Amino acid sequence: MKPGGGDDRLMSEINVTPFVDVMLVLLIIFMVTTPMMVQGVDVSLPQVESGPVSIDDERLVVSIDKKKQVYINDLQVTVDFLKEKLSKILETRKNREVLLRADKDIPYGMVVLVMSEIKGAGIEKLGMLTEPVDEKK
Repeated sequence: MKPGGGDDRLMSEINVTPFVDVMLVLLIIFMVTTPMMVQGVDVSLPQVESGPVSIDDERLVVSIDKKKQVYINDLQVTVDFLKEKLSKILETRKNREVLLRADKDIPYGMVVLVMSEIKGAGIEKLGMLTEPVDEKK
């Protein structure tokens, strides 16, 4: 034995306590800061040109004009009655597709309300009609 009573063998165990402490601190930091990082993102959407859509008599077109009046083809309906009216119309049709055309000055909330009523009526496909891009601008 050596004087001092020390053992000269190397310790082969890893002390994980400091590692766990650091990981818990990082976890808490990320949990606190992540909700603060959620923000709106500026997105530049691509401009595309698409071909014209043929609107025949069989397709249903729901329109919203500047006065927030809703029409199914040429028939004026209220937003509250839209879901019921579309359900009745679709009972006799096998094509469950509707095209939505809204004025550009209509508030977004109104368009979403009409879209939810259309989807609530059992519409499988909902398309949006737009004006072609003016190339002179």
